[in-house]
Amino acid sequence: MATFDLKLVGGTVHLPSGPAQVDIGVRDGTIVAIGASGDAGEVIDCTGLDVLPGVIDSQVHFREPGLEAKEDLESGSRAAVLGGVTAVFEMPNTKPNTDSADAVNDKLARAKDRMWCDHAFYVGATNSNAEHLAELERMPGTAGVKIFMGASTGDLLVSDDANLARVLASGHRRVAIHAEDEFRMNDREGERVAGDPSSHPVWRDDESAILATRRILKLAREARRRIHVLHVTTPAELELLAQHKDIATCEVTPQHLTLAGEDAYPRLGTYAQMNPPIRSGAHRDGLWHWLNQGVPDVLGSDHAPHTIEEKARPYPASPSGMPGVQTLLPLLLDHVAKGRTTLARLIDLTSAGPQRVFGLIGKGRLAAGYDADFTVVDLKKQWTVEEDWLASRCGWSPFTGDTLTGKPIGTIIRGRQVMWDGQLANAAHGRPVRFEAVEFG
Repeated sequence: MATFDLKLVGGTVHLPSGPAQVDIGVRDGTIVAIGASGDAGEVIDCTGLDVLPGVIDSQVHFREPGLEAKEDLESGSRAAVLGGVTAVFEMPNTKPNTDSADAVNDKLARAKDRMWCDHAFYVGATNSNAEHLAELERMPGTAGVKIFMGASTGDLLVSDDANLARVLASGHRRVAIHAEDEFRMNDREGERVAGDPSSHPVWRDDESAILATRRILKLAREARRRIHVLHVTTPAELELLAQHKDIATCEVTPQHLTLAGEDAYPRLGTYAQMNPPIRSGAHRDGLWHWLNQGVPDVLGSDHAPHTIEEKARPYPASPSGMPGVQTLLPLLLDHVAKGRTTLARLIDLTSAGPQRVFGLIGKGRLAAGYDADFTVVDLKKQWTVEEDWLASRCGWSPFTGDTLTGKPIGTIIRGRQVMWDGQLANAAHGRPVRFEAVEFG
């Protein structure tokens, strides 16, 4: 009888102690041996490749239900695993919003045997569900509560301090925050220039971001509630957040680390439009400074697809958002190859960081007893992002045509080989992610 269900052999394995040339043994979807010896029912040869802990993307918008022309749970998760991502947290601004127990259960039912990767769903905070959030955040399969302080519409917008305080007072898990100040942005709508998407960061300026971040930090302290500030775009915010690490964690995106407005808006037009905006090269460089100071805790794609027809509308009628779940890891591998950061820091941002911030069970670490989630990469592979590689239903990427160094080769989730060298498994078997706060209160 075989000792293991699966063995990964020949690769450079990135353990908590650092890289090592060891084989990994898997049984019943769990890592059971580092430095494995013995037979296995299946052997995957990773010679010349690096085996990372499974990459986790803790901010995606997969648009289902209600907006499936842009994306759905199947197509978005297919893009994820093709990009080496083993788990995603999906956002609540769907139609209807994910702001009730029924809506969460509906998404979980839709995901079953359709999503290729493991998954969790955020509950959207509203002015009307604030007192119920403590119950909703404890539902299995929920990543916690998401607050939109700006950039949303209707009931998913919680912009004033009184209602923000109500939301923060209900529950205990870390709350994810879109920190742009709705009041300042409303006052500055006149800064938008018709037909000129480069005016987007002029309208949604640095002060819109830093003002909202200051406000939510103050409110979080008063409520004694931990927060997680999403897609930070200004060095000033990261400098501020560095002073509040006891209560606040934060995220940066590959887009803001890669694109600079001086080039992006002339070249990409509205395809570079997202919220918070792509800002200047100086902003981008400042994000790298604070990333290498260790301030950002996680890297999230903020995958937010829109159709080509929608993005082709003249600014400001064009919607904000761009796809990114499939290019999250390739872009960061390229930055590693260029010496902007290290592979160890990449692992911290995409696996250990999410585990630490969100309290994941069995994820984020390549160690015995953890889920057998592996992202296998070729660090030296030079390749070009082509449209036919993209799986998102929207059919485009701001990085199409870019030549990168470093490519995801394999995605293995709970011991199942879901993707290898661009080929998918025969069926999707993603399952809900488990959280310490849900399982153990």
